[in-house]
Parts: sequence; structure tokens; C-alpha cells
Amino acid sequence: MKSARIKPPGSAKKVARPKGTNTSFRDPVQVYCRLRPMQFPTDTTCMKIISDTTIVITPPESAANSRNVNSKEIQTTFTQVFTHKVSQKEIFNIVALPLVENLINGRNSLLFTYGVTGSGKTYTMAGNSQDAGIMPRCLNIMFNSIANYQTKKFVFKPDKLNGFDVQTEADAMLDRQNELHNGLLSQRNGKSGKPKRTESEGDSNPFLSRETNESHTLSVHQDNGYSVFVTYVEIYNNSVYDLLDEEDLKMKTLQSKIVREDGNKNMYVHAATEIEVKSAEEAFEVFHRGQRKKRVAHTALNAESSRSHSVFTIRLVQAPLDCEGEQVIQDKRVICISQLSLVDLAGSERTNRTKNTGQRLREAGNINNSLMTLRSCMEILRENQTQGTSKMVPYRDSKLTHLFKNYFDGEGQVRMIVCVNPRVDDYDETIQVMRFAEMTQEVQVTRPQTLRIDLGFTPGRRQANKIFKEARSRLEKEGRIEAVDLNIDLGLVYSLGGPFPTLESTNPHDDNIITNLMHFLEQRINKRNILTTDLQQKQSDLRKMLMSIEQENLTLKVDNSSLKATCSQQKKKITVLEGHLCKTESQIDSLLRKLNAANETIRTMQQELRDRDLALNQRIIDKQRVKQRYNSKMQAETDKMTRELENKLKQQREHLQNQMKDKENKLRLVKQILVDDNNLIAKDSTESGDNLLKTPATEGRSRRDKMAVSNPKYRRSQSADRWVDHTPTPLAPLGTVLQPMMRRRRSITRLTSPKEITDGVSRYCLIAQEHDTDGELETKLYKGDILPTSGGGAQVVFSDMECLKQTSPKARKRSGPSDSGDGENLGSPIHSSTIFDTYIKRPRVVN
Repeated sequence: MKSARIKPPGSAKKVARPKGTNTSFRDPVQVYCRLRPMQFPTDTTCMKIISDTTIVITPPESAANSRNVNSKEIQTTFTQVFTHKVSQKEIFNIVALPLVENLINGRNSLLFTYGVTGSGKTYTMAGNSQDAGIMPRCLNIMFNSIANYQTKKFVFKPDKLNGFDVQTEADAMLDRQNELHNGLLSQRNGKSGKPKRTESEGDSNPFLSRETNESHTLSVHQDNGYSVFVTYVEIYNNSVYDLLDEEDLKMKTLQSKIVREDGNKNMYVHAATEIEVKSAEEAFEVFHRGQRKKRVAHTALNAESSRSHSVFTIRLVQAPLDCEGEQVIQDKRVICISQLSLVDLAGSERTNRTKNTGQRLREAGNINNSLMTLRSCMEILRENQTQGTSKMVPYRDSKLTHLFKNYFDGEGQVRMIVCVNPRVDDYDETIQVMRFAEMTQEVQVTRPQTLRIDLGFTPGRRQANKIFKEARSRLEKEGRIEAVDLNIDLGLVYSLGGPFPTLESTNPHDDNIITNLMHFLEQRINKRNILTTDLQQKQSDLRKMLMSIEQENLTLKVDNSSLKATCSQQKKKITVLEGHLCKTESQIDSLLRKLNAANETIRTMQQELRDRDLALNQRIIDKQRVKQRYNSKMQAETDKMTRELENKLKQQREHLQNQMKDKENKLRLVKQILVDDNNLIAKDSTESGDNLLKTPATEGRSRRDKMAVSNPKYRRSQSADRWVDHTPTPLAPLGTVLQPMMRRRRSITRLTSPKEITDGVSRYCLIAQEHDTDGELETKLYKGDILPTSGGGAQVVFSDMECLKQTSPKARKRSGPSDSGDGENLGSPIHSSTIFDTYIKRPRVVN
């Protein structure tokens, strides 16, 4: 692929080549051979290494092509042969390291591995976690070399046409912010942004624990800004697929891409995802993301056989910095694009050995067809170059050859590693690979030429700008005000360029060395003239600056003399002020001593106050403790007295109840006696006649029984009855509908004067509650009439008494023998009832 070297701007200087010199040089394709170690100890080899470049192959008796072979041994020559003892690092240093140098110097390169399936192509290209392959080591060396010269992300932006644009710092910062915002949004929505792994993939990235070589770096142009972009595609069944396309994850199928030609006649995969990476670790992660989507399958010869050709491309974009050595020049024409394509070809295989059928058989056919097209292209190219013919090379017959067309027709270094399994069983496939490798070495490719654009800027401006910024930052830290106004002058950095080119020549007809030397000397002469003119200008400016400094010096001397006179007067004033200052300081010292004494007294008093507060708090705590103990003792005594009082009251209640029973018995006896007396008197009067005189005792008793309680002359209206409801103490609620009927009443709790029962009332009711001998609640209502007395007072004549007794119902047993009922418990009370007993006593007069 041709490097994107577009015409320089009009102000740039371009060194012309001398006329008549040969500007086109061709180099053969370099082919290296790597032998895989034997898989089993019982395997036999059919190859023998006789030198570092030559292998002798001995066909076995069972080989299919042994009948057509005239000699028993076939000798094949390569650029170099690597045995199974050669390490990955040695292969990289010999084969791939020069290609990385081409990449940094702006030249294109192509490296691909070729061989039968299971010969170690993928291991050579990628390696594993214990021993990294060519691709990880290329990325390590490249990033180690350009680590300090990379531009910020999105300064170079792909233009979708295989080129790049240079963005301003503001646009690049906006793109970085959008990328950060999209990443945070994807994490918030639970999208990791990475494709899911298949069952055949590993659980970790095998290249993160790679072998690194931090000390090995390559020389780069320090006044350029660099940026790295990577792409990863595969060619499967003669169709190109992008392994880094995130949109394909949503559709769950890879979309085929097309191969196009850009404005510089370079072939590229249109709309392929190109990712800018800033470290080797980031590039490994991108490669591993595409590796998870690469098509592999199990065959009889290889457990993980690649079913497609994979192409991992590293593109290095570089552009010179401006005259101050800070920003990349905003001109697309000065951009230099170089690329290194690492191709892992799928292995050629025979159906009778792999036992493929169906989809695997179709894949094997497409793989073999693309490899045959590559071989046909190489044969026609060799014929055109050796015999001078102009046959059309069938690049378009396969997407693999179409993609790398400009490497063979254009300019770029091409190298191939042939991976071989030296077993006797693989002889038939290996001999075809050897013939193709030997034929490929005869194809010549145009040597890439590097054309540097000289913009007339001073070399070393990046380092000078760095030194200037460090010096200004040190001045700012020291507090120097003039550091802010300093300006950079990169003209003071003088350099005539790099060392002389190599003058060793192996071909007497090679004019390239003389051409390069002339070009180099012309550049040095031009730079020397520029630096000489700059030096003369600097000398003239220095003379003018010295004259102005001398004039300023004379002026400063005059100013200095006047300042000295002023200074002497100021010194006298200072001496007087110092005397006053001494007196003031002595007064301040005495005041400070007094202040310290007062502070000491305050601290002492504060300490005493704290001690007293502590003692007072302790006393309060002691009082609270004594009070708590006193309250607990009082509570205990109160409880004890309450229990004793309750016992006494219970005893008195029982005693009174016994007395009441005795009185009731006596009253019944008296009543019985009276009844008996009346019956006896009636009987005697009957016997003696109706006209017998009564005895005085009988008359007195009869008079006493028939004496009226109230004055019969006093009459009252029953419709105007007003009651006095006397309730001495709060009563317990009766919980029954049987309540005393008093329509017009006045409730009182205590009789304080006779007026309360004489003021417009005529009936009196006293309500009392107590417990009977069985502990049941008994409510008594004493009712009577209020009669006025001759002395202006009133008397209460109790006419009746109502007794309301509430008793808990006792359990009743069901009389019927049937046990079927409503499920009630017969041993517990079903409901509550209230029994009322009313006793009418003898009227009693209360004055």
C-alpha cells in the first residue's frame, strides 16, 4: 500500500532529486521457514536442516507424489530457517522488527503466515500468555518508541475514505467528552459495549500477561505528533467481515464489507471500524474483542482450526508540529500515513484427512480457492517480472489478493513466514507449501521510499518548548513576576539534522547511496544557511539590546544618587521612631506581665469554680439517691399499711354484717311476737265479748302501732314532686336498664344546710353501695318524703328502700341428654344476668 504522501504546502521546501538517477528499486519477497516441534515422541520427521537457509525433504514411501519425484530428496532454500528451538523473541527481532521500523519511518509493510492447518501459524502471529507472538511485540516496541510523542485523542480523525483529517483542540476535546458521556451512559444502561463470548472462547485476555521489552525502543522524529489506529477484519467464504463492528452485535450477524480503492490507488475495506488506541494494553483489548468473534472450528487435524483469513492492521499517522512545538499543523497535506498488515492465513487442508462435511467442507473449499488464487497471482507476477510479459494478474478473483493488490503492484515491503509440520504424515501438504514458498521468493516488490517534507521549522522545537515551560514553571514557583511575560524563542535551538546515512555499498550499479547523500548534504547546507542568517540577526538584536541597557544604566545611576539622599533623611526619622518604639515596647512588656497575672488568676478561679460545681453535683446526686431510698421505703410502708387497713376493713365489714344479721333476726322475732300478741288479744276479746275494756298496756301498744308518721293536715301534690338525688361518693356503674325513676331531680353529694332539702323539693333519695358477705355489689336506694316542721326546718320520712344486688350467674347444666347443640361449653357461663331484690322496710323519720 502506498503511503499517503500528498503534495506539501506551498511554503514547504522540497529537496529535488537529481535527474537521471534510478528512483525505482525492487526487493524480493523474503520468505522465512519455521518448523514446529513434534507433537508425539513416536512421530518421525521427513525434513533435515543442512544450513540456516536450506532444508532437505525426504519423501516417504507412502507419499502420493513420490512416484513422480525423480530424486529421493528435495532441497528448498529460504531467507532463513527457524528450528523449533528458536524463541518467539528471536523470530520477532529478525522478521518483524524491521517492519516496525518501516512503520515508524512512514513506509508500508505486509507480513503473513502461511502453511497447512495445525502448523503453528496463529501461535507465531499472536502467541499466548506465556510467550507473546509477533503482533503483541510489534505493538510493544511501537508504543515504547512513540510514548512521549503521541497526540491527544481525536486530533487525527478518519475521513471514511482511508484518509485522516486534523482537528482543532476544541473539536478534539468535544469528541473526547462525547465518548466519555456515551461510555457512562452505556454503563448506566447495563451495556458493557463488548460482544458476548462464545462457548469456545477463553475467560481472559491472553495478551494482558504478555512478555514486554520496555528497554527496546526505535528512533522517531521528535518534532512530529503520532497517533495509532487499528482495524481487524476477516475473510470468510470469500467475504470480508469487520470483527470490531459494534452494530453487528445487535443484529447477531456480521455484515459483509466491500473492498475499495482510495484516491491514492490504495486498497482498503470500506466502512471498517478504525479504533484509535493510546497504549499496547488498549490495542490488545481491541484485538481480543475481535478474536472472540473470529470463526474457528474443530477438525480432525486441529482442535481450534481457523476457518477464515484474519487481517490485523496497525496504521501510524504522523504530522509535524508547528513552529512552537506544541500543536499539530492544521493541514491535511502534511499528514504521513503508514501501515503494517499482519495476516494470519487459514491453513490449507485436504478433505480426506480432515473428514469435513457440510459447512466445514464448504469453508475448506473457499480457503483452498483463495490460497490457489494467491499462488496464481504470485506465478503471474514472477512471469511478468522475469520474462517481461504483461499478463493480467487475477487479483479480483479473491478478496484476499484484491485487498493486498497495491503491496505487489505498488510499493511496500512484504515478508512471509511459512509454518511447517515436519511429520511424515503431512508430507503431501507440506511439499506444496514448500513449492509455493520457493516460487514466492522470486517475486520482487518495489522498495518503499520515504519523502520527508521540510517546512523550514527549527529542529528540536518540541524539546526546546518543553525546557522553556519547565523553566517558566520554576520561575513562577519562586514568585518571579517576570516569568508570566516570557516568550519562547525556538531560534536558539541549532541542529544540522541527524547522522550521515549509511555509505556501505554492495552493488556497484546502486546509485541510491549517492542520491541519498546528495539529498542529505543539500538539506544540511540549507539548514546551515538558515542558522547563519538567524545567528547574524540575533547578534544585531543583541547589540541593540546592549545599547538600550547602557542607556538605562546611566538613568538608573542618576536616580540612585537622588534615592541615597532621600534614604539618609529617612534613616534619621527611623532613629527617632526607634526610640519611641523602645519606650512603647517596655510599656507593652509591663502590660503583658499584668495581663499574664490576671489570666493566671482567672484560670485559678475557674478551676475553683469547676471544683465547686463538681462538689455541688455530687451533693445533688447523693440527695437524689437518698430521696430514691426514702421513696422506696415509703412505698413499702404505704403498701404494708394499705394491706393492714384492707384487712381491718374486711374484718369490720364482716363484724357489721354479723350485727346486721343479728338485728334482722331480732326484728323477725319481735314481729313474730307482735303477730302472736295480736292473735292472742283477738282471741281473748272474742271469748270475753265485744264490750270488754282493753287493758292499759294493750291500748298503749295499739296506740303506738297506729301513730301517724306525718301530719295528716299537710298535703302535697304528687304531680309537683321534685327529688333530691343524694349520692355521697362516686358510684360504680350498674350496667343495667333498671335505673331509679326521678323525673325532676337535683343531684348533690353532700348536705351542708337544711335549705338544700327545703328549697322547692318534696322527695328525698339516698343512694349507697357496699359489698355483702359474699363479696357481691349491693346498691341501696333509701326513699322518703320531706315534711316541713313547725320550727321552720324539715324532716325526712323514709317510706321505702330498694335494694339492687348484682350477682354473677352460676354454671347451668343442660337438662337434655342430647350432646348436639350450638357448640357451647356447658361448664362455663353462657350470659350474664342481674337479680334484683326489693325490700320494703318500716318507715323511719329523720329530722
